[in-house]
Formats: sequence, C-alpha cells, structure tokens
Amino acid sequence: MSEVQHPESRSFEQVADLYERARPEYPADAVAWLARALDLRAGRTVLDLGAGTGKLTRALVPTGVRVIAVEPGEEMLARLRQVVPEAEALVGAAEAIPLADASVDAVTMGQSFHWFRHGEAIPELHRVLRPGGGVGLIWNSRDHDHALQREIRDVIAPLVPPSREPHTTEQLEQSPLFGPVRGASFPFADRLDADGVVERIQSISFVAAASAAEQAQLERGLRELVAQHGGRVDFHYLTRAFVSFAV
Repeated sequence: MSEVQHPESRSFEQVADLYERARPEYPADAVAWLARALDLRAGRTVLDLGAGTGKLTRALVPTGVRVIAVEPGEEMLARLRQVVPEAEALVGAAEAIPLADASVDAVTMGQSFHWFRHGEAIPELHRVLRPGGGVGLIWNSRDHDHALQREIRDVIAPLVPPSREPHTTEQLEQSPLFGPVRGASFPFADRLDADGVVERIQSISFVAAASAAEQAQLERGLRELVAQHGGRVDFHYLTRAFVSFAV
C-alpha cells in the first residue's frame, strides 16, 4: 500500500449503521483457527486494530481474552461500543496505536490491514506486542469462483477505483520484524434477497463514496440480477486468515 491514505478508507464513516447491518460475520471456524494460532484465552490481551463496528471484535470476546478495540472513525467506534460493550474501545490509528510498548499478546485485523500505511503501521504492531506475540489478519472476500459473484463484479466494475488495494500479506511477509506468514481459507455463503445484496454492496467503501446517481444505477443493476436468479441468491465468500509472529 502506498504511504498516502486512501480517501475511500474513511467513506465507511458515512455508512457505519449500514456496515454494521449488512456486512457478514466471520465464520466460526475461521475465528477458531485464529484463536488457536494466537493462543487467545483468559489471562491474555488482544488488540483488534481497525476494528470498525466490531465485526471481528465480538467474535473474540467468547475466547475469554481481554479485548481492546482501536478504530480511527468515531461513527464506527460508536456502533462498536453499542454492540460489543465487553471490549475496551479506543480512538486511534494503526500508524500511532494508543497503547504502551509490549502491552498485548496479539493483534488482530479484520478487513483493515490493506488500509494501513504499512511503513508506519508494521513497526507499531511490533512495538505494542509482547516478545513473540502474533498478528492475525482476516478478510471476507467475495468468492469469484461462483458465477453470481462474477456477475456482481461486472455490475460494480464502473465504480472500482484503478488504485484499489488488494487484500495481501505481502508487506508483512517482507518485514524483518515478523516471521513467516501462514494461512488458511474457509468458504461460506449467506442466503440473501435483493435488499440484502444491495445493502451488502452499498457497504463497500468505494460504493459508499460514489455519487447518488451512480449508486442508484448500481442498485437497479443489482436488483435486476437478483431477479434473474429467482429473487434470492447464495452469496458466496472465501474467508482467508493469516498469522505471523514477532521476531
């Protein structure tokens, strides 16, 4: 990722309620894999960084670990405080984490790592981790092995910015501060009607940043597509989770 923050990364602030309502949860088996890999349990502390409305945060609480959620957006953080009151919620950014050195056992990042300015953020991850602590990255990505997702990709293509950042662990892999990255994948699907598909796509950052006319045209296209598939569709995802440990 470039060292310039993407403007669309803050477009989530415009749709915090929609993001909370429409975005999928993380599959239980993916969260369990992360929890085992990072040894999340009572007596340990995890930082959920770029926590948004707490989609990952709430899934970490049942492990018994102490959860600290850090999010730069006030609107997103307000929703997190409402839905995950068990977590300690702080305003802050990955490039300047508001925690002391060596204060957490693990850091998790759900749908957020690609937004960071990695030259600043990766040393911050290392700073707040206790010796040998781990980081966990997780993304829910639309699974384009399924025809419907390829059709949706074509409908939203006019709005996709040319500089869209991929979901990648490359910057972490290249850092001398962290060891090898290992990962696992977990497919799942949600059954959605046209309203559900529209809201889910509207919660994407670059869609939220589009004009009202562009969003209206996109909504028409999505509703027509769902109607062609009988009014309800299986919306397929591939969840990818990764861990790496400080050296």
